[in-house]
Amino acid sequence: MSNSTSIDFQGRVAIVTGAGGGLGRQHALALAARGAKVVVNDLGGARDGSGGSVSAAQAVVDEIKAAGGEAIANGASVTDFEAVQAMVKQAVDAWGRVDILVNNAGILRDKSFAKMELDDFKLVVDVHLMGAVNCTKAVWALMNEQKYGRIVMTTSSSGLYGNFGQSNYGAAKLALVGLMQTLSIEGAKNDIRVNCLAPTAATRMTEDLFPKDMLEAFRPEAVVPAMLVLVAQDAPNRTILCAGAGTFEAAHITLTQGAWLGIAADTPEQLAARLSEVTAREGEAVPQSGTAQGANEVAKGQANAGRR
Repeated sequence: MSNSTSIDFQGRVAIVTGAGGGLGRQHALALAARGAKVVVNDLGGARDGSGGSVSAAQAVVDEIKAAGGEAIANGASVTDFEAVQAMVKQAVDAWGRVDILVNNAGILRDKSFAKMELDDFKLVVDVHLMGAVNCTKAVWALMNEQKYGRIVMTTSSSGLYGNFGQSNYGAAKLALVGLMQTLSIEGAKNDIRVNCLAPTAATRMTEDLFPKDMLEAFRPEAVVPAMLVLVAQDAPNRTILCAGAGTFEAAHITLTQGAWLGIAADTPEQLAARLSEVTAREGEAVPQSGTAQGANEVAKGQANAGRR
């Protein structure tokens, strides 16, 4: 083990959504233990999003205070932008700023796409995607003014790679990666760093998916180190960290080198015949922005000018 510099959050103010239990609770406790003042947000509903009570958030606040930290509870639904704005005002009124936002709130409404009602699809997208949009929008101007901010979007391997019965959840979770990609570019000039965390953890939301003998290894605490790194002063920007059971990985959205085929009547047939060349991963890159695709296409077009 190296003697690396300690990560601490003295003087920092953090908002953690969905922090009344599971992963969010561990995030809040860890931030507070390292000196952050924490807004513990939780609607207090069931894992399908029904119901609500601030008592879960207050219990975490009490736990933080008992350990000598500072925290306040908030019961806003992340789907209610006015309530989210009030939550940010609550933090600013108490502590003068907001440095860290961990978008963790979520629900599940799992069913195969054939059996899923559209209302269940929309609700999951609303909570995961629009909930993160609402919270991020509510702190964005403040972080730009401060010239400092650290934001984490909680994505998922279900979004990155797919998972049976989670079309709604997967769509929302990959959308958060797209949101992160652009906000990390827009926020860079004012030192707002935006990243994604893909956790594997046995929580109330996911415990049914794990074999009983693996529940201990996949406890939420094992994911927290990745979150702490992503919101630290020396955090990366535009990174997708995956974490679970003590293992940490990174996910990348890449662009292959591709192949120039030109525009002709038989281009569809040419593409079908050379698809393996187009999808070959040798020499693939992680683009710095969406303009990389067009730049690659222009370069290949110019190099093949006059052909076909």
